[in-house]
Amino acid sequence: MNWTRVYVFLLLLALANPLAAADRAPLFQEKAIIKAVLTAPISQAYAQRDQDVRIYFPGQFTFSDSDNETHRLEVSIRTRGHSRRDMCDLPPLQLNFKKSQVKGTLFAKQDKLKLVAPCFRGPAAQQYVLMEYLAYRIFEVLTDSSFGTRLLRLSYIDSDKEMSTRTALVFLIEDDGAVGKRLGLDKLRVGYNEPDQLDRPRAALLELFQLMIGNNDYSLLKGPDGEYCCHNIEMYVDKESADSRIPIPYDFDMTGLVNADYAAPPAHLPIKSILTRYYRGICQPPEILDAAIDEIRSKRAEIMALIPETGELSRLSTNRATRYLGNYFEMLDDSEALKKNVIDRCRGLDENPDLATDEPATASN
Repeated sequence: MNWTRVYVFLLLLALANPLAAADRAPLFQEKAIIKAVLTAPISQAYAQRDQDVRIYFPGQFTFSDSDNETHRLEVSIRTRGHSRRDMCDLPPLQLNFKKSQVKGTLFAKQDKLKLVAPCFRGPAAQQYVLMEYLAYRIFEVLTDSSFGTRLLRLSYIDSDKEMSTRTALVFLIEDDGAVGKRLGLDKLRVGYNEPDQLDRPRAALLELFQLMIGNNDYSLLKGPDGEYCCHNIEMYVDKESADSRIPIPYDFDMTGLVNADYAAPPAHLPIKSILTRYYRGICQPPEILDAAIDEIRSKRAEIMALIPETGELSRLSTNRATRYLGNYFEMLDDSEALKKNVIDRCRGLDENPDLATDEPATASN
């Protein structure tokens, strides 16, 4: 028996233990859609989208809990993000709550939360949000070292009456500081990672997940020029094991699973379509890669069940997600395809100088 592989498999199993979800804050323990209303000077917040320094605007956030009790909280908003703040007609927002007000509510322990919402008006943009939410949920199934999410049916009311009221399905993302506290980890600020500094089982699982959803808009090794490592990855470290860096991914709109019409793959990759999977993972010892593959295979039914569970996916989106994820699992079950598309394509340690050429995916419009 290969005891190293057994050890790695047990480690991955512990990372994916669903019982650990109970440690999440109340907001992220359930998945029922929350009905909410945001009333604020939204048009003023949007007007600051191009500014490097953006102020918070005060408003009110009203929501109904599972007992249909209405809660009104003070909230401040501002635009957030990088590429989406630049290209979206409706840039994403950050919500800033007062901790003293959220005590005893569903939002207990929350402070600052990222809000992911349709980038443009229309049904296609709404589907993109739901498909990105599905990507987050898939990683939550694979490991508790992930960002929690929660769907809202949110009505936007501009208190300045410069914008018409609209309602959309959006989702909230667990704060990165809260993730670290929940997992007992410290957030890490470094310029880059060497491959051997990464927690290998977690890195292998993460990169196979990125292949699953068709994502090349990330890097485990470096961030954009002048920014901390890494690109669309938050890095954490265990205080007692400082050389084992734990990556947690976010931001999945530039993926084949979402298939947004504005997305295109990184220019330096030999692929033309965002739908084409192209593995860029770091080469791992066979026992680690095999254990990660086995763990993902074992979650196939649970992952595929997320598709019909994702609120209000259209029939087209449902069918496309089913095919796209199904093709991935077929590849994992085909030894020749797995060797060709993963094992023979991984990036070895001798390629380290080229790893700095990681480039983000691009918007096509």
